[in-house]
Amino acid sequence: MGGNAIIRFVDDGGRRRAERIARAAENEALRIERKFSRFREDSVVSQIARNAGRTPVAVDDETVYLVEAALDLARLTGGRFDPTVGVLRRAWNFREPRVPGDDEIAALLELVDARAVSVRDGTVFLRREGMELDLGGVGKEYAVDRVADVLAEHGVTSAILNFAGDVRTVGGRGDGKPWSIGVADPREPGRCRFAVRLIGGAGVATSGDYERCFVKDGVRYHHILDATTGYPARGIMSVTVVAANAFLAGRIASAAFLLGPREGLALLERLDGVEGCVIVEGGAISATDGMTRMSNLPGSLYESYPAI
Repeated sequence: MGGNAIIRFVDDGGRRRAERIARAAENEALRIERKFSRFREDSVVSQIARNAGRTPVAVDDETVYLVEAALDLARLTGGRFDPTVGVLRRAWNFREPRVPGDDEIAALLELVDARAVSVRDGTVFLRREGMELDLGGVGKEYAVDRVADVLAEHGVTSAILNFAGDVRTVGGRGDGKPWSIGVADPREPGRCRFAVRLIGGAGVATSGDYERCFVKDGVRYHHILDATTGYPARGIMSVTVVAANAFLAGRIASAAFLLGPREGLALLERLDGVEGCVIVEGGAISATDGMTRMSNLPGSLYESYPAI
């Protein structure tokens, strides 16, 4: 899923039981990776892409759930997020500092259109040949929550999961102390810009311009592409969101990043059950009141915050 995955949990049933739980958690993460990765030929996402413009593909309820969540996010962002944006990887390769030309981008944007994704009667259909489905904007966060569910099903009441920066806590730490979750500084690798403190289960997700990126001629190009332009979104370095679960936190973090500083913060402030923080280009921070209270941001009380 594009990064390391770490699971830490507390269990008093002995080493063998703990190993069984760990294996079950790992298997669930691998199941989701195999099923939804656009980089695997045998995934349902690849199957849908192969049949684009030809025929609908029968899918299960889990696939419908994720596709509809991605389409909802497209509507929320006015099309800036789009689950068909994966075709733009034919132009962008963030492992090398190449900026594609406007004509190259324009040709691919003809295949980027969430309105051409049909979900009906247990099928998914991409109406134009050459279109692709990319659930990268929702899949990893969904995986974090599903693995947390597996831990809970095995009786685990204290755990923390970190899938490449998307975090989910389960219950409390067990020692009376709050969870303390560091948020990376977008411009100083290895340094935390601030920390979020929680005393219960919640999801914490960050969208940033610093993971897959390159700088050319003084301009940073990153992997969070605005589907309306085909180019990286501008105005924000990172957005961190705290919500009831990682799936919700991740979607709202992506939406706020793509909407930009003003609209992104307004989204965070108007949604119930969501708190967040925006770091704009230049480094200034804006946060909701709840995020300020649960973090060590300037002016905060740094209170322990209950599960959202």
